[in-house]
Amino acid sequence: MELFYFVVFGALGAVVAALELSKSSKDRINTSSAFNSFKNNYLVVYSLMMAGDWLQGPYVYYLYSTYGFGKGEIGQLFIAGFGSSMLFGTIVGSLADKQGRRRACVTYCITYILSCITKHSPQYKILMVGRVLGGIATSLLFSAFESWLVAEHNKRGFEQQWLSLTFSKAIFLGNGLVAILAGLFGNVLVDSLSLGPVAPFDAAAIFLAIGMAIILSSWTENFGDPSENKDLLTQFRGAAVAIASDEKIALLGAIQSLFEGSMYTFVFLWTPALSPNDEEIPHGFIFATFMLASMLGSSLASRLMARSSPRVESYMQIVFVISSASLTLPIITNFLVAPSKVKGGSISFAGCLQLLGFCTFEACVGIFWPSIMKMRSQYIPEEARSTIMNFFRIPLNIFVCIVLYNVDAFPITVMFGMCSIFLLVASILQRRLMAISDKPKMDNWTAMKERDPEAEALND
Repeated sequence: MELFYFVVFGALGAVVAALELSKSSKDRINTSSAFNSFKNNYLVVYSLMMAGDWLQGPYVYYLYSTYGFGKGEIGQLFIAGFGSSMLFGTIVGSLADKQGRRRACVTYCITYILSCITKHSPQYKILMVGRVLGGIATSLLFSAFESWLVAEHNKRGFEQQWLSLTFSKAIFLGNGLVAILAGLFGNVLVDSLSLGPVAPFDAAAIFLAIGMAIILSSWTENFGDPSENKDLLTQFRGAAVAIASDEKIALLGAIQSLFEGSMYTFVFLWTPALSPNDEEIPHGFIFATFMLASMLGSSLASRLMARSSPRVESYMQIVFVISSASLTLPIITNFLVAPSKVKGGSISFAGCLQLLGFCTFEACVGIFWPSIMKMRSQYIPEEARSTIMNFFRIPLNIFVCIVLYNVDAFPITVMFGMCSIFLLVASILQRRLMAISDKPKMDNWTAMKERDPEAEALND
């Protein structure tokens, strides 16, 4: 069965290479040299930021276990991270809109570097502080950088279609290639060089520091709403009113929460799904395979978004249906394939089928990220972009905390079934978003002010 892993990885690699090399003029967007310089600068920074994030992921649980903490204590540390992202994320998002997105990106680097430093301590309280800092940093990573990019792109007068090119390349590199290289580099540091489980965190801090230096030296500041007379409560109210008064924004937030909630649940479930009887599986190699599948998805997304048809709102309905079907494989194999009662050994036949389904899901993830970024750039008002994006993460973080707390309370098939249903609902909501996006639209911020007098204060 070991050959199976190499066959899947090789097949995915060949498809990704073929897709990238076979792009025609229809699949490419003609841009200017000024835009290419701007895009490449952002991609370098984003790749460094993601390298700092990916290097840590595979070793967080392992590091805590080497310090002698049990499953329950480690679970509390993870819940603290998602909880802090939920509690503080909206605040830092509002501050990013008000105080500046470039400043928020620098804050991300500093906060995450401090979180990495705490990993040197075996004391539970210090590690808890590190998780809280990491949760805050995660909120900034998934809001401040995108908000800065969209505002700076528009400020420089680049064509709107070019933005999708930056999004797809950022996911292809940052969530694909960089993730694979970070996993391999972390493996070299920990296993080959025997530097210990803290080494990837030190390496992550170095990459973050390099990225911060580039931001400080080459990025200009931009704001959402820099007015002096608006406190955080007013900004929160304005963002909430924007979501409540514009169905497109509300639908986009629900779609994002449903998909990302299923995605993060999948992260916790794929290992026990592939090794229910403690089968020996190469976690690092499977992770790299998933990232390669994600690269395939982002490559497909770049082709789709380079054309005027089909629209993002249209093809994402199909993506959500496919992702839903792919997560039903553990349920189907549980009923159709006789479970093995032998402990240990290599991956089972059912596990092989599930792995193919999981790669399909990861390809959908690769399509999802640049596509949701493009839709956010279209529908979320610039004045409160970071604030609204972090509002979207509140239900996501609540859901993940609940799953973490009850991960042993339900059979794994029930958890996958729940995720599959969420993704079907996302497809239905996406269909509704497409229907209403075809209607003539008023500027989101203008419509919000007309419906709620409180929002009028945001432009005074």
